Amino acid sequence: MVVTGLCPVHATFRACFESHLRRRCCIAAVPKSTRSSKDARVEKISASAAKLRLLKKLRCTLKFEKRAWAAGAQFVAGVDEVGRGSLFGPVVAAAVILYPNDDVTRRIRGLRDSKLLPAERREELDLLIRERCVAWAIAAIDSARIDQINIYQASRLAMLHAVRQLVPAANHLLVDAVKIDCDLPQQPIIHGDALSVSIAAASIIAKVERDRMISAWDPVFPVYGLASNKGYSTPRHLAALREHGPSPLHRQSFAPVWNAPIPQEVLSFMLEETAPQALAEDAILSDALAIHS
Repeated sequence: MVVTGLCPVHATFRACFESHLRRRCCIAAVPKSTRSSKDARVEKISASAAKLRLLKKLRCTLKFEKRAWAAGAQFVAGVDEVGRGSLFGPVVAAAVILYPNDDVTRRIRGLRDSKLLPAERREELDLLIRERCVAWAIAAIDSARIDQINIYQASRLAMLHAVRQLVPAANHLLVDAVKIDCDLPQQPIIHGDALSVSIAAASIIAKVERDRMISAWDPVFPVYGLASNKGYSTPRHLAALREHGPSPLHRQSFAPVWNAPIPQEVLSFMLEETAPQALAEDAILSDALAIHS
C-alpha cells in the first residue's frame, strides 16, 4: 500500500524543520561585516551606561515612604551618599525627611536619582528640598579617614553622622543599598535613589554639596581638572596623576593614586588629626564590628 500523505505528527515536524532551515538561510544571508558591526556596537556599551539605562526605566515614588507611614512612622528619612568612587576628597552623605505628599505646599516634583539630572536641575531641586522638607542634614568623611577605614565603612559612617544630625530625629530610615549601624528601623533598597523620593532627595543635596566642595579645591590643585571631573577617574585626571603625582587630598588607598609614579605630598594639617574626633569615630566602628561579629 502506498502512503500518499503524512500523519499530523510528521506534518508538524516537517513544518518546524522547514521553518528552521529558512531562519538559518536568512542568518547566513546577512553579510559577516554587518553582523560583526552590530556585535561591536553591543560590546561598546559599558557597565555604567547599562546601569544608567536601567535607572532611567525605574520609577521614583513614595511607595516605601507610604508603607513606613502606614506602619506608624512619622518621620521617614531617606539616606544616601555620593563620591564613593571618586579618587579625591571626601565621601558625602545626606539624610532628608519629606512631608507626606498630601501637603501640596510642600510637594517637590521631579525628584529622581541625582545621576540622571543635569547640574542646573540638581541646583534647583537642592533649594526646593532644603526649603520644603521637614529636616535635612549633611555629613562628610575626609580622604585621610577613608584611607584608614576603607570607603565602604566611611560611606556608612557618613550616613550615620547625617542621620544623627536630623532635627526632628527620624524614626524610620530608607537607605540606598546598605544598612547603617543604628537602632532605628531601616530598609536598605537596591537602586533606592531611583525608587524612593526621600532617598533621591538625599542623593541630590549630597551631590550638590560635594560638587561645591570639590570645585572649591580646583584653584588650589588646577592640574587635575577637579571642577569638571569632581575627582573621578577621567583621562585628564589619570594623566595628571601620572605626571604630577597625587595631591594631599587624594585617596591613597585607591589604586590609581597609590600606583602613581610620583609620591603623594602631605600637608602639615593632615598630620594633626584631633584625637577626640578620631577616638569617637573608632568607637563607632568598634561598636559596629561588635554588632556584626
